[in-house]
Amino acid sequence: MQVKKTTRHSGPLSGLRVVEFAGIGPGPFACMLLSDMGADVVRIDRPGVSIRDRFDIIGRGRRTVLLDLKNSDDQKQVMELLRYADVLVEGFRPGVMERLGLGPNEVSQLNPGLVYGRMTGWGQSGPLSQAAGHDINYISIAGALSAIGAADGPPIPPLNLVGDYGGGSLYLVTGILAAVIEATRSGLGQVVDAAISDGVASLMSLFQVQGLRGTFQDKRGSNMLDGGAPYYTVYETSDKRFISLGPIEPKFFELLCEKIGIPNSLRDAQHDASRWVKLRDSIASIVRTQTREYWCQQLEGTDVCFAPVLNLGEAPTHPHNLARSTFVEVDGVMQSAPAPRFSRTPSQIQGNAPDASVSVESVLKNWS
Repeated sequence: MQVKKTTRHSGPLSGLRVVEFAGIGPGPFACMLLSDMGADVVRIDRPGVSIRDRFDIIGRGRRTVLLDLKNSDDQKQVMELLRYADVLVEGFRPGVMERLGLGPNEVSQLNPGLVYGRMTGWGQSGPLSQAAGHDINYISIAGALSAIGAADGPPIPPLNLVGDYGGGSLYLVTGILAAVIEATRSGLGQVVDAAISDGVASLMSLFQVQGLRGTFQDKRGSNMLDGGAPYYTVYETSDKRFISLGPIEPKFFELLCEKIGIPNSLRDAQHDASRWVKLRDSIASIVRTQTREYWCQQLEGTDVCFAPVLNLGEAPTHPHNLARSTFVEVDGVMQSAPAPRFSRTPSQIQGNAPDASVSVESVLKNWS
């Protein structure tokens, strides 16, 4: 589906004004989500920085102004933007904004209703709050990284999806939206302290429950959802590609047995961990006899809980993704479409990342 660049804001957050202080990782992704849902996001970047190009998908849908936060005249322009903003998003180390004179106390005096979103790895307080870190470190202390990887190997970093984007961006957006809703009642903004390590700890709630109940082994590759179970894992096909299987429910596992021909002697072994090695070897040997396309034809769309393992180039061409327009093309750049979807106020991509900066005056014409 071809999407035309537009300056008209659409979505449930239309009218929400966001000032984003340029950063990396979860802050920009959170602002991409806010923009997709209709917010008017203005990014403040430093003079001399290279403006993002159209391939910067995460930077899509906002305007950029170039201001030196240490320059008194530029600071006045920043404060003028914040006077009319609903939300501020920053991802500096704790104390940086305060030293610049742009901390919550100073800004709230100017704009009491402003929601002040703070995105960090360790949080605004605690013994690690001033230490440098990245996704891999934050998911380490939250107990997530230890649980991911093969049983006979070290923990494997799951890209930066669990920390930066899962425990970071999504919790920041949730906190911002909750604070915005509350501000409509009280007229007062507040600080949203979004720490990646906190968010990841929250994401691990299911496994905390299983641990308390004694159903989760603190050993990688030994549990149902970590690749330990032979019915919830990935198998290689004859053409060196992969498929994923996940028939957790007994009736779905029974269907898998029928569809691919698992031996009768192993059809009752789904929850017998002592026979998991034999069951895994059996499924692996069967799957290796055919191509990925063959298994797609046999299993896709059935209740065996099946999907081919696609790479980034293949994903946009999958029939399901095509039917739902999960990926869209904006000015020649293929990218993920806004999510989630809204029935009455649909989200839309508000154009590619800006290729030039704009003036503060042009922003204030719309805002003031």
